[in-house]
Amino acid sequence: MSRFQVKKVAVLGAGVMGAQIAAHLVNVKVPVVLFDLPAKEGPKNGIVTKAVEGLKKLKPAPLGVADDAALIQQANYEEHMALLGECDLVIEAIAERMDWKLDLYKKIAPHVAPHAILASNTSGLSITKLSEALPEALKPRFCGIHFFNPPRYMYLVELIATPGTQPQILDDLETFVTSGLGKGVVRAKDTPNFIANRVGIAGMLATMREVENFGLSYDVVDDLTGKKLGRASSGTFRTADVVGLDTMAHVIKTLQDTLSAETDPFYGSFGTPEVLKTLLEMGHLGQKTKAGFYKKVGRDVLRFELDSRDYVPAGQKSDEVYARMLKKPAAERLKLLRNSEGPQGRFLWAILRNSFHYAAVHLASIAETARDVDFAMRWGFGMKQGPFELWQEAGWLQVARWIQEDIDAGKALSSAPLPDWVFKGPVADAGGVHTPEGSWNPTSGRFEARRQLPVHQRQHFPETVLGSQATRWDAAGRTLHEDANIRLWTLDEQVLIASIKTKMHAISPEVCEGLQQAVDTAEKDFQGLVIWSGDEPFSVGADLQALLPAFMAVGVAAVEDAEGFMQQTMLKLRYAGVPVVAAVRGMALGGGCELAIHSHRRVAAMESYIGLVEVGVGLVPGAGGLTYIARRAAEVQAQTNHKDLLPFLTEGFTAAAMAKVGTSALESRKLGYLLDSDVIVPNKDELLYVAIAEARAMADTGWRAPPKRMFPVAGRSGKATILGQLVNMRDGGFISAHDFRIASLIAHVVTGGDVDAGTLVTEEYLMTLERQAFCELVQHPKTQERILGMLSTGKPVRN
Repeated sequence: MSRFQVKKVAVLGAGVMGAQIAAHLVNVKVPVVLFDLPAKEGPKNGIVTKAVEGLKKLKPAPLGVADDAALIQQANYEEHMALLGECDLVIEAIAERMDWKLDLYKKIAPHVAPHAILASNTSGLSITKLSEALPEALKPRFCGIHFFNPPRYMYLVELIATPGTQPQILDDLETFVTSGLGKGVVRAKDTPNFIANRVGIAGMLATMREVENFGLSYDVVDDLTGKKLGRASSGTFRTADVVGLDTMAHVIKTLQDTLSAETDPFYGSFGTPEVLKTLLEMGHLGQKTKAGFYKKVGRDVLRFELDSRDYVPAGQKSDEVYARMLKKPAAERLKLLRNSEGPQGRFLWAILRNSFHYAAVHLASIAETARDVDFAMRWGFGMKQGPFELWQEAGWLQVARWIQEDIDAGKALSSAPLPDWVFKGPVADAGGVHTPEGSWNPTSGRFEARRQLPVHQRQHFPETVLGSQATRWDAAGRTLHEDANIRLWTLDEQVLIASIKTKMHAISPEVCEGLQQAVDTAEKDFQGLVIWSGDEPFSVGADLQALLPAFMAVGVAAVEDAEGFMQQTMLKLRYAGVPVVAAVRGMALGGGCELAIHSHRRVAAMESYIGLVEVGVGLVPGAGGLTYIARRAAEVQAQTNHKDLLPFLTEGFTAAAMAKVGTSALESRKLGYLLDSDVIVPNKDELLYVAIAEARAMADTGWRAPPKRMFPVAGRSGKATILGQLVNMRDGGFISAHDFRIASLIAHVVTGGDVDAGTLVTEEYLMTLERQAFCELVQHPKTQERILGMLSTGKPVRN
């Protein structure tokens, strides 16, 4: 691993991107100072202060915990330039004006530390031209670092070197961005808009042009170009609204100003669409102004109509036949679309053909390999497959012939032919640009393997491209046991891995059997156990759908048996003779949360959403979740001088009764589902590496299972206090009568039932109360309505 250490970062520019980059640095515990111009009135840091306050209200939340906004150090260029000398990395993120950036560089250059990296977050300006304003000593340490909006959530970061950038600088920065910030790095050539925006914005412009050609409405297009097409659910026009129509217009202008018909044969399609011009004139910039291609009025969503310059009701869907087409295998899908006679099918073929055509023509100039283009489009634009992957899966040469036929017939956006390498030589022979040897580099004329830095050794199963034939996580290592529900396997013969295989990793009785077998096997032959799956979510909890038939046939006894077995499993994990580490990524809800909290340690990806959500289906947590809340309250109280247990119980009770879910690993820690001793990992692909290392470290340091001990509960007096608050909420109309009953049962369990305050109880005793409450509710008609509603619609029923 590189010894380049980033102890502190400066972000220059407190605009939308600069402030959010600073927020993400705070999320990953990197000290950051955010600069902007001195305010003309009031405190000199006024501009930065306003930006930092704005972070707390922004959606989606840029901060893992809103209160952490206070950790952003505020500065201005007039008073605080000396702070730059304390920073190892300086990220410039001011407005996309070359003259402004060059002027700023001249001002800051004398203050940048002699070892520090200076990087511009420009979305498309020439990095080489920007470097011309820098002193010779700083030029080797300058490069581009392009985050995508919103930077907390978007995985892609493009790094762009100038001819004078030291190679080690880019390696050091990639190492930090990968492991420290949790991002996927693609190195782009210094061409206008780099890779993702070059291909993606050209694709959006082409889509808008084809929308006009085929006369489709924006809502229909978004329905077609969202999840059905394997792209971001927001589709084309909603995505534009989220990005910001002014931002999009600027990226388009960069294409228009820096390219020409001579340098880009698609230049004729880069004109700003009339609808975009109109919306900009009206000041409708998308989500940030609450109006763009779409506008929300009350609960109604309206779409813009260019002819009337007004908004009309939205919600129109595409024809169902195309949804069926898009579910077909790639080769059949593209053939059906190309031969389609309806405007929606012809539109879909046109935008796919345009994307293949553009990517092939420009590959050599914008990227090192085809893999970089596919990763950039997946990570930066939310596509399931990059353009080259889809093309290759559908049949390389056949699709190439269709594209060339359309070019020759004048149907394409440009008359530029596909490059020769598409039809002849290694790519044609291999049936595509991605092979086990690597991905196609048209400049070198070879298939090239992915760049390997020491930091990449932390990713056991990094993301791959179709055709690479890399070993999948579910086929790697040595398997000790596998069935339809769980796989027990090992990578290193020291730590056992349990991977749940059920849909959404729901916890069925069979999964519980597998987890118990995992403990037995690990205690016998391994140093530790890691619960991890290579895809999200961690687990959405108990498999209610599997429980229903048994409940209908046998009655509540079947449910009680299943809950009891799940509780036994959790206790077996908690008291296992080897360290058990839960590697959490994505949702860990209900029983998934209980599985995590009964492990000895949790290693959680930053984007982990943890909570006890059973109230949403009219139940209480029934696999030890409420027992955990009561036990943790007693443990925390024991570390203080306070005699009253109830205050330590309140937060846990509220979280369970309101089905609160941490919207990040950081917030999940605040809710008590992660502890200070647990590890939060910025990069999802490093999760397994860190979890295995944690298990081995715990074993190496002589870890022992916690002793079984009794603990005090708040008793009937604590329950009475909680019930008094619940009565007020019910009588005030804030919760329904059934909500009141569920919350009362939660209070009953976490306070220990009908016992005196301070009574010592066991986990088994509280779990019995949990089972009783769970079984009472599962028989209640209103709970059954909630369960069936959730299973049939995926949405909670309020009753």
